Amino acid sequence: MIIKNQTAELEKVLSFLSEIGIDIVEKQLETSFLPGLSLGPNCLYIDYEKLLYPGDILHEAGHLAVTTSAERNIVGTDEMAADWPSQGEEMGAILWSFAAAKHLELPIEFVFHPNGYKNESEWLISNFTSENYIGLPFLEWTGLTLSKVNATKENKEAFPKMLKWLRD
Repeated sequence: MIIKNQTAELEKVLSFLSEIGIDIVEKQLETSFLPGLSLGPNCLYIDYEKLLYPGDILHEAGHLAVTTSAERNIVGTDEMAADWPSQGEEMGAILWSFAAAKHLELPIEFVFHPNGYKNESEWLISNFTSENYIGLPFLEWTGLTLSKVNATKENKEAFPKMLKWLRD
């Protein structure tokens, strides 16, 4: 696969997604919600010619990660519920992408760029950097991570450390 404008950050993201079991499929996309990105069954379709913000890859991967394994296999098909993702899954995907950026030691602005998140990127950055983790109860409920209180009880690391990257 030849990727134009390959950056160290993009290489880190693609390698990480491969390691956790999210497939990347290079594909020409005519229309998509985010430029150059679309979701498919347990995969991300990327049109590198149209991709504007490589950080968006982590957010879209977050949607797959916080979705049950059964639903992950039907994402992008007619079998997937029309109201997917739920609001909880949306917030979970946003927070998951923050954890992934921290894990990969990427600047938070890589994911939360000014042209995304309905002009709420600065608000999200402010909340997450002050450890106001909107969406944490959802991620904890799915078994992906632990809050400080529960991490202390279980003698494990708290969010933004993840117990695992994909929901069962």
